[in-house]
Amino acid sequence: MASSLFTRRLVHSSFSISYKPQVFTSLLNKKLFYSRPKHTHTTLKTSSSQSPCVMSSLAAGRRADYSTLSVSPKEPVVSVDWLHANLREPDLKVLDASWYMPDEQRNPFQEYQVAHIPGALFFDVDGVADRTTNLPHMLPSEEAFAAAVSALGLENKDGLVVYDGKGIFSAARVWWMFRVFGHDRVWVLDGGLPRWRASGYDVESSASGDAILKASAASEAIEKVYQGQVGPTTFQTKFQPHLIWTLEQVKRNIEEGTYQLVDARSKAR
Repeated sequence: MASSLFTRRLVHSSFSISYKPQVFTSLLNKKLFYSRPKHTHTTLKTSSSQSPCVMSSLAAGRRADYSTLSVSPKEPVVSVDWLHANLREPDLKVLDASWYMPDEQRNPFQEYQVAHIPGALFFDVDGVADRTTNLPHMLPSEEAFAAAVSALGLENKDGLVVYDGKGIFSAARVWWMFRVFGHDRVWVLDGGLPRWRASGYDVESSASGDAILKASAASEAIEKVYQGQVGPTTFQTKFQPHLIWTLEQVKRNIEEGTYQLVDARSKAR
């Protein structure tokens, strides 16, 4: 459900090398807006050399303003260039929300420890879930979600950028989770970790002890909530029921046919 909700709101953008105005359609406000690109440059270090190289932003996705204030909560994605420019902002947190299908035999937490965007925290999709059911990664309660993200050190004032190791897969699910619990200042990284690395930006090759402890603390915190132990939190939730359907609502819609249901899974599934 998360991926289908996200797909309807995703804004696709493409950039040409000309100076023609770019036209974007916002699926959220049904309005057109225009952006005239500016030929700007950014400096970065490549892994093959310690000397900085200059790369035209025209080749990697232009934007007129790198400021965090330039991104609206109504837009679901940010570019890797934008994130790189704002990575050290104190109220911006990055989450690695990688998750893989069982038959892929990939361990997202191990891969996070090997390579992740600098400063990123690991968000365990399977761990931050409803512990009262055997079904995988079901949406947790408000109290459980608040406890888990508080253990990660997140606060309501934080802007969040979520990415995953496939480009865009499980990150959309975590974006949706935060929206469901009332946090609007959350964006998916367009292209995820693959695009970040392809753009020549650095990754951290080892996780800090603090990041590992926070990931473990988040899992422990959510377990305690389901055991009836609710402690203080730094993150307050505000449930948005219009962003989720219950099983009963789906069954009723099958009978009434009011809305079109979409199966967003891959063909093999």
